[in-house]
Amino acid sequence: MKSPALKRAAIGVRMHSGWGALVAVTHDCGAVDVVERRRITITADRPGSKQPYHFAETLGLAKAEKFVGACFAETERLASAALQQVIADLRSRGYRVDRCAIVLASGRTLPDLAKILVSHALIHAAEGEFFREVIRKACAGLDLSVTGLRERDLDQCARTTFGAAATRMRQQLDAVGRSLGPPWTADQKTAALAALIVLP
Repeated sequence: MKSPALKRAAIGVRMHSGWGALVAVTHDCGAVDVVERRRITITADRPGSKQPYHFAETLGLAKAEKFVGACFAETERLASAALQQVIADLRSRGYRVDRCAIVLASGRTLPDLAKILVSHALIHAAEGEFFREVIRKACAGLDLSVTGLRERDLDQCARTTFGAAATRMRQQLDAVGRSLGPPWTADQKTAALAALIVLP
């Protein structure tokens, strides 16, 4: 007997220091549905893992480079495991995930590590980019197509992707979020919209 075809779903992620809000959505015959939402934790319980650049600030440059590199490798491994679990869980429920959208910040280019570590503002920016890049690498390792979308551009991206239907798509997401109940904050809303944009 032939197995039923898997429905396509896309994942959206909005990252924070050491964790991310993950939402998976489907879009079938004009209907939007949120099929998964969870918090993924991608850091080990050790000093500096949640704020690697803040921790590295207290080290010499050579030790800082080594620490940040080791922290990235470990965090990527944990992110990959978390994503694999999500994909496996969704597959067991009849969904196939082949793409991921990552909600980005401003997208400014960062200088080298030595310059980052002498600026508190750059340390914060680098940590945000660190965890987004970890997710990007983990997705690539799992053969997921990855798209980064700047948060401030999401509405325009939705209009470009869906045209006149963009407002209706947003309304459907809002309605689904209300029916699911909390948490349905800016984290989940932006992750869900980003996932919906890359799904078509």
